[in-house]
Amino acid sequence: MSLEELQAHQKEVDAAIKGYEKKRKADALAAVRDVAKQQGYTLEELLGGRSTTKSTTKGVAKYANPADPNQTWTGRGRQPAWVKQALAEGKDLSSMAI
Repeated sequence: MSLEELQAHQKEVDAAIKGYEKKRKADALAAVRDVAKQQGYTLEELLGGRSTTKSTTKGVAKYANPADPNQTWTGRGRQPAWVKQALAEGKDLSSMAI
């Protein structure tokens, strides 16, 4: 076999391994859900109300748009357009603090 053929087979094997691991994990989760259901609970109840999927939590808003207080920003990540516009107009970020 050539190097290219071996590399192609390696990619196929890597993809098969990932798929296999994903299926095993899904099967294990389904089995745990079934056991919880047999006992009269949901998996989320047994985990203390936490979801079994990853979720991101938003930070606490630190800044609000003076023109529209419903528009808020935590101060992390990209600045919203209204923050950029206010800063371009010469306003201070502390003037928008909540």
